Amino acid sequence: MKIGIMGCGSIAKTLVDFKLNGKLNVNLAYFYDLSLDNAKSLAQKVDAQVSDSLENLIENCDLILESASQTAVRSSVPQILESGTNVIIMSVGALLDVEFKTYLENIAKKSGAKIYLPTGAITGIDTVKAARMGEIESVSLITRKPPLSLGLEMEDDEEIVLFDGKASEAVKEFPKNINVSSTLSLAAGMDADVKIIADPKITRNTHEIHLKGTFGEFITKTSNISSPDNPKTSLLAAYSAASLLNKLSETIQIGT
Repeated sequence: MKIGIMGCGSIAKTLVDFKLNGKLNVNLAYFYDLSLDNAKSLAQKVDAQVSDSLENLIENCDLILESASQTAVRSSVPQILESGTNVIIMSVGALLDVEFKTYLENIAKKSGAKIYLPTGAITGIDTVKAARMGEIESVSLITRKPPLSLGLEMEDDEEIVLFDGKASEAVKEFPKNINVSSTLSLAAGMDADVKIIADPKITRNTHEIHLKGTFGEFITKTSNISSPDNPKTSLLAAYSAASLLNKLSETIQIGT
């Protein structure tokens, strides 16, 4: 299976590193980015090809992993799905637009393509999916991040609540910072309550999930190390993408 990478930033770099150290068991065949230099830099490390257009990427790949932006999802994923090519979407926030999500689902059903959404930078998504078989009463996410990862500079040590509302609104205000809220909402089947806090006293991105339902209740907390290439992206997000790529070809499937 030939894998194409659309968006050659920190996630793509981590995938290349995994490929080089033998932890990623797939064929990273093509790289595509608006910056041709970025695509060439990664492609040459794994003897891959560079695509100079989305059409070329689609023509040569069996599956495309999007790691670019919500804008790229909106502009490119419909065309990918129409071709019958499977896609992994990292910028999950785009799918909290219900109309757009339905649009993609309809295209995929017609073409036979699959849409994969990695767990990303949080834990507990398997449990959320299982809990949905009963009734989920409430789901919330509290995210704390160092100011730098939010593009902020703060002079004092007092934390600031930047957002307190629904996930569907959070992804619009923070499109590069809060994809985890989208994954959580989609898994739960409801628009999660989200609070985003800039905290100068911490050095890691933390995500705390609270879930209540007929199954009972659970709380998870993930404290993530940021990617050295992009403080807005947690390493676990890239790890999740790599794990999903490996899982697609594994005989034994672990997890819900």
